[in-house]
Amino acid sequence: MKYFIYILLTIAAGLLLYNTTYIDLNNILGGDSRTALIGVFSSACVILLLLILLTARSIQKKSSRKK
Repeated sequence: MKYFIYILLTIAAGLLLYNTTYIDLNNILGGDSRTALIGVFSSACVILLLLILLTARSIQKKSSRKK
């Protein structure tokens, strides 16, 4: 499961970088830039959620060792 999470993190980071290349700073909310912004924000959310999941799993492992 841990490696699967790392693979998803890598894919999300790749999509974040890919979508940032499509952002037009002169017209941020128009055309392809709007779609790219949605992709950037969704990739950032996925990365944040997966990092929270990794942290929660490590805390759970540490707490189960103490028992």
